[in-house]
Amino acid sequence: MRLENSFDVPASPDRAWALLMDVPRIIPCMPGARLDETIDGESWKATMAVKLGPISLSFKTDVKREEVDEEARRAKLSARAREARGKGHATATIDSSLTPHDGGTRIALVTELQLSGPVAQYGRGLVEDVSTQIVTEFADCLKAQLAETIDDHLA
Repeated sequence: MRLENSFDVPASPDRAWALLMDVPRIIPCMPGARLDETIDGESWKATMAVKLGPISLSFKTDVKREEVDEEARRAKLSARAREARGKGHATATIDSSLTPHDGGTRIALVTELQLSGPVAQYGRGLVEDVSTQIVTEFADCLKAQLAETIDDHLA
């Protein structure tokens, strides 16, 4: 399933890029996500809690930075997740790109998501709704972190 989202942040593309490349700092911006371990500069382990309809799921997730194009401000992350107490699996690739927009930066995310096992029974509409909510909360967290950075520089 392909999910496309975009949002604007009140920061230059350079500052937004620097934050987006700091994966340990932004993992906690994802609602329900917790950084468990940094493997190296390109790989991390995280736990992701997601509520789909009436059930709550917890996934152990391996995150890897697959590609980075500094000049074009594009990056690709992959995530391989397995349900902590079940047989569900999820894999995703997340392509992010940054472009200048109205004095700030537009961040576009394109996610290719595959679900298997019991978690796959949930309809596309529900998964899209939850994804949109997660991206909105993620964007709000990034905006707050960028605002803190501005405040720290002004203090």
